Amino acid sequence: MPVRQLDPATINRIAAGEVVERPASVVKELIENALDAGASRIDVLTDGGGRRLIRIADDGGGMTRADLALAVERHATSKLDGDDLNAICTLGFRGEALPSIGAVARLAITTRHRSRVYPTSVLQEGSKSATADFDSRVYPTSVLQEGSKSATADFDCGEPHAWMIAVDGGVKSDIRPAALGPGTCVEVRDLFYATPARLKFLKTDRTEAEAIRDVVRRLAMSRPDVGFTLAGEQRAPVSWAAALPDAAGRLARLGDVLGAEFRANAIPIAAGRDGFALEGFAGLPTYTKANALSLYLFVNGRAVRDKLLLGAVRAAYADYLPRDRHPVVALFVTLDPHEVDVNVHPAKTEVRFRASGLVRSMMVGALREALVRASGRAASTGGAATISAFRPGSPRASPPPYPPPLAGEGRVGAARPGQAAQAIYNDIPQSADDHAARSGFESGAQAAFDVGPPSGDARGAAIDDPEEIDHPLGAARTQVHETYIVAQTRDGVVIVDQHAAHERLVYERMKSALEKSGVARQILLIPDIVELDETDVERLVARADELARFGLAIEAFGPGAIAVRETPALLGEIDSAALVRDLAEHMAEWDEALPLERRLMHVAATMACHGSVRAGRRLRPEEMNALLREMEETPNSGQCNHGRPTYVELKLADIERLFGRR
Repeated sequence: MPVRQLDPATINRIAAGEVVERPASVVKELIENALDAGASRIDVLTDGGGRRLIRIADDGGGMTRADLALAVERHATSKLDGDDLNAICTLGFRGEALPSIGAVARLAITTRHRSRVYPTSVLQEGSKSATADFDSRVYPTSVLQEGSKSATADFDCGEPHAWMIAVDGGVKSDIRPAALGPGTCVEVRDLFYATPARLKFLKTDRTEAEAIRDVVRRLAMSRPDVGFTLAGEQRAPVSWAAALPDAAGRLARLGDVLGAEFRANAIPIAAGRDGFALEGFAGLPTYTKANALSLYLFVNGRAVRDKLLLGAVRAAYADYLPRDRHPVVALFVTLDPHEVDVNVHPAKTEVRFRASGLVRSMMVGALREALVRASGRAASTGGAATISAFRPGSPRASPPPYPPPLAGEGRVGAARPGQAAQAIYNDIPQSADDHAARSGFESGAQAAFDVGPPSGDARGAAIDDPEEIDHPLGAARTQVHETYIVAQTRDGVVIVDQHAAHERLVYERMKSALEKSGVARQILLIPDIVELDETDVERLVARADELARFGLAIEAFGPGAIAVRETPALLGEIDSAALVRDLAEHMAEWDEALPLERRLMHVAATMACHGSVRAGRRLRPEEMNALLREMEETPNSGQCNHGRPTYVELKLADIERLFGRR
């Protein structure tokens, strides 16, 4: 077949394959055009998941008749002053969206340019007092200041109405007058009717509508100063009012879009370095999702799914979350347009930074600093879920979004606590009151909360030191099920998981010791011999140097065994065989490309789990309060190494509502 030049209609349809992937792609391109036009209000209406109708109206600057004629031509744009693609300050710039949409659908554009709307009084009088009656965005400064009749020579006021053009399957109509206020209204009907094969790849109307909703949500988050309305037959209409373009306005918009829970569990982020600025909000480590769809990242106002930025967020949260949980963040990177290339992806969802290392380090550092600053906070969702579980007649609560405890975490003797921990957490005799009468609500659904007598009672100790209650985690009152510490604060109750809390404390001690002088070792009088599979022995011996940094000295003892000669002194007397077997299991899952820092943190987390006080240990009042005070002083104590919360706080107001007192 000979080489031939394609006709314009075919070229437009091929281009549409890159630009117009699905109805959500059309919505994205049209809203970006509206934002570039300076709109302060954007209304989106869809029907059939965007397949039958997409209508987007804005109050932006609009277009003149001449601009409208060029707007539907390929590679015609008003967003590039010259040929410098390194200074792109708008969301769109290629000039492909409108002709591509018109090539595969029925497109109608109605627009009215704001500069055509000059009241005669302004042109004749031109006094400064006239500006009080009119929006200064509508009139050029020269018109308002001079106002002479000669000014009409510079500004054509002969088009007092809107203009409309239609493109049907690539065929353009003549431009004709229309009725519309300042701004633009774009209608797209029968999407992909000109390319029926593309219709087969669209999903259900509801799925396509959800994709459109996600696009509008992301664009609404990027511009809190613009009001948005989204309506369609799949869902009830939703509106987001315009807010101030500051931190408070941005948080208000994020709360409207992502929900009140995010607003209650968000940490402010602010950092800057060498012309780069990072702002936004990040969710607490205990406020997570099961997928990565809640990672909202923006570069110069553009919503992106960039691998560099996603990796930076994961690296910052790696020390807090399990592998199957993901944070909720909305971060905004602002930098000089010359420092980022946005022309590397057809849908402009990926970018390339000139100083990628600087951007990544700044983001990781800012997130980690903010997480440490908010380490004493726990997600508000935990208390709400606990309160709802207490309500009689309520449906059984769904399982918490955290991994279950590791085998042996809830068993006495799975590992003995360390010597340092024994100084604080010593065994106390079992209570003789094990046959005390149970108490609980009358509802049968509350049988699970029949806890029996408390394991330890701290009320007497609290009387001796009434100031304990003023601490953030309050004063310990009792221990139930030999696992949970119940503390009282000035305005509520705190329930602490003693094993999860102490596990985080030991983990932070190990990290601190590693950064300073290394973890001190304790030589065993008689080495422990641990029998393992030969493959596991090879893995452990290959990582012996890494384990030695944490005070665990091992060496091969024949083809199927490991000799443990030294253990971390911080952990005290531990079950070294169980520790070595757990390490071998974790190493089997490691990727060879996993950074050394992450491997070391995995080792520290495993050791901390074995060296922490176990569930099932009865604690004295002073031991419980000592644990609470150390939690308050230790960073990141709000969650354990596996991402589960270490405590839940119940506000007094919520408890009073539970009993009908408010």
